[in-house]
Amino acid sequence: MKRVVEFLQANPVQYLATVGRDGKAKCRPFMFCFEREGKLWFCTNNTKEVYKDMQANPEVEVSVSSPEYAWIRLHGRAVFENNMEIKKGALENPIVKSQYETPENPIFEVFYLENAHGLIADFSGNPPYTF
Repeated sequence: MKRVVEFLQANPVQYLATVGRDGKAKCRPFMFCFEREGKLWFCTNNTKEVYKDMQANPEVEVSVSSPEYAWIRLHGRAVFENNMEIKKGALENPIVKSQYETPENPIFEVFYLENAHGLIADFSGNPPYTF
């Protein structure tokens, strides 16, 4: 998990793919918050289409590439939890803080990826790192 977290932190704007409620693929820029107790946490706003899409179909994939031409593909099931400690931790990011201000904000949602799995790969010809 450490290698996954380091990769996500080093490449802070990832892309989250969902299946839209219209049945079509959707991909949006997202930011990883942090790892706590083996869970990879993210946040969003419950008025956004992405939130509604994840409520309808929680299977998501996150992807990002590095300047060194390595990439991650991270798949999991979005599990939303009204966890105030996680919300407080997410608010330590100034971008998140500017959007939601307090953990009690009614539109502020946090979720983790259940059964997170995937790979980190590059063009070296070496086998990918799977997790």
